[in-house]
Amino acid sequence: MKRTRHSQRAVLAIALWGALSGIALAQDQTQGGDVAKANDPLANTRAFNVHDYYVGKLTETDTYANQFWLRYAMPFSIGESKWLMRASLPVMTNPVLPGTEHKTGLGDFNVFAAYLIDVGNPAISFGVGPLINVPTATDDALGSGKWSLGLANVAFVATNPKLLYGYLLTWQASVAGDDNRADVNIAAFQPLIIGQLGGGTYWRSTGIMNYDFESEGYNVPLGIGIGQVWKSEGTVYNLFVEPQWSAASKGAGWPERQVFVGFNMQFK
Repeated sequence: MKRTRHSQRAVLAIALWGALSGIALAQDQTQGGDVAKANDPLANTRAFNVHDYYVGKLTETDTYANQFWLRYAMPFSIGESKWLMRASLPVMTNPVLPGTEHKTGLGDFNVFAAYLIDVGNPAISFGVGPLINVPTATDDALGSGKWSLGLANVAFVATNPKLLYGYLLTWQASVAGDDNRADVNIAAFQPLIIGQLGGGTYWRSTGIMNYDFESEGYNVPLGIGIGQVWKSEGTVYNLFVEPQWSAASKGAGWPERQVFVGFNMQFK
């Protein structure tokens, strides 16, 4: 029954995307530059994103999970230097492994600040800066129980009007927290590949690859999805859906198959 309800949610999300994309295509107000801006993780604008990963199956288990993320991004300046801050807070539904009982609640709060480096080309964005993970999870199954520090590196290239690409690379390691919990030392690499189809429609591939230095476990997902960008009164909206599958993995609890659905808003 739980899986049926989650499947219905995924179908409703796809139907919503179809309805909104039809409206946007009818208006035909979106230019290629809006698609690039809407998918640039370092865009110089305030943004609020709602993302959901429904994990239909976790590796080496026979159960599911869900991650619902609230994300806020904001540019700021320190003297002459320009920065971008992104804060993320998840609502998690995770199994209590190795069983199938699930817990739902807040996960760990994560924030990074990327110093934006001028590379001499306005179509190329590059940033690097510190990252902190705060153990705000409401249950052990939903977070690490550790304070972690690390780095974030982001790049986005929009020199080709048809093919946009970039990446988000993060690394974090625990520095304090619950001594009874496992240490954290994990890296994540998210390639961003966006192909413009015209009228604000685009295809995308953005699976997040993870490597756990503590357990030597890893996961390499591949995804292909579709999105629609449109503008209304200066706000750029971006709605997408992207199924993803694990091409290679080691260890239990990684997403074996999942659906990534997102709704992004960038404000003038």
